[in-house]
Amino acid sequence: MVSVNTGAAIAKSLFPLIGSTGVTALRVGIATILLLAAFRPWRRPIARADMGNLLVYGLMLGCMNLLIYGAFQTIPIGVAVAIEVTGPLAVVVLHSRRARDFAWVACAVIGLYLLLPLSDVFNHQSAPLAPAGVAYAFGAALCWALYIVFGKRVAHMDGTQAVSWGMLAACFLALPLGVAHAGAKLFAPHVLAVGVAIAVLSSGVPYLLEMTALRRLPHRVFGILVSSSPAIAALAGFVLLGERLTSVQWLAMALIIGASAGSAAMSRD
Repeated sequence: MVSVNTGAAIAKSLFPLIGSTGVTALRVGIATILLLAAFRPWRRPIARADMGNLLVYGLMLGCMNLLIYGAFQTIPIGVAVAIEVTGPLAVVVLHSRRARDFAWVACAVIGLYLLLPLSDVFNHQSAPLAPAGVAYAFGAALCWALYIVFGKRVAHMDGTQAVSWGMLAACFLALPLGVAHAGAKLFAPHVLAVGVAIAVLSSGVPYLLEMTALRRLPHRVFGILVSSSPAIAALAGFVLLGERLTSVQWLAMALIIGASAGSAAMSRD
């Protein structure tokens, strides 16, 4: 969580130069090259039964990156990640059959209400959130949920192999969009240098660690751990970008974090 959100804050500094799709292409493209060169996943065959799950896993990875960076472009990082983390929360709740888990859903809904433009009457200290940014964040939440589900399905594979092939699938989605938007600016030396840092911090290190975790941890424990990501993202945005959140936004994030951690802690999976 620390690595990926630090990388996200650095990535946002490149948005004025190459846009969110350009940064996504840079991050995913460089991460793919590094992972393929380091782990050479083609040395081990892929079972035919795993190919479909691996493809969806990679495409969800690419969509999640495109959408969350689109959200970062118009709303604070901490707020975007607070919305995005409802994806893992949904995974936990859908794996539960107990009525009391809906109390956690209600807690998250209250938090979202405080964050969304509908709650501006309570959040007058800051400018209203851009609806497009909110929509992108919700799209990223859906992709994150599917990423967890399909990541679990390929987690029996070697972690480096699954992440490498998944990142390649994400690259085929993100790279054409980024090149079409940013063009030759993507290949400027200083942009590439920052891109390497973003790729390592936001893709290479986190996804390898997550795949290892998914092989060993149930949804419950994984959900508890990722529930801290909005707070870490908000701190990264504050330290590196000077993004300040209001007291109401912090309260909303606390409700969402509490809902995510609480539902995960009480999950039987």
